[in-house]
Amino acid sequence: MKRSAPQKVESAFRESALSEVDARIQELGDWRGDMLGRLRALIKQADPDVVEECKWKKPSNPSGVPVWSHNGMICTGETHKSVVKMTFAKGAFLDDPAGLFNSSLEGNLRRAIDFHQGDKVNEKALKALIRAAVALNESKV
Repeated sequence: MKRSAPQKVESAFRESALSEVDARIQELGDWRGDMLGRLRALIKQADPDVVEECKWKKPSNPSGVPVWSHNGMICTGETHKSVVKMTFAKGAFLDDPAGLFNSSLEGNLRRAIDFHQGDKVNEKALKALIRAAVALNESKV
């Protein structure tokens, strides 16, 4: 079956975004790249229909920030010198029974999880949080 022109553009856009996120992970070349890759895999497992791209490119961060969306932004994957920060766009509205959120707790909208070198990832709880973020986005559509 042939793809329509819009489908071809969408496919090319997704492949380009995948390459950008792959490049971001590779360029880190240390534990932060490994952690970002792990988090990315968990996001995709939790939501196979997730859309990923790199946004907010600037001279001090030419690769941009990986962003995952599904009917709206789910989360970002920012890397700093000593932390990989997974920020949930609407985290303040999500139940977090496992207590994963440990950063940006004072805001009215976002919540984040800071991962440091050697941290264990509660995969089950993180996937549940991602699914809850997707469900919240879908409830607003």
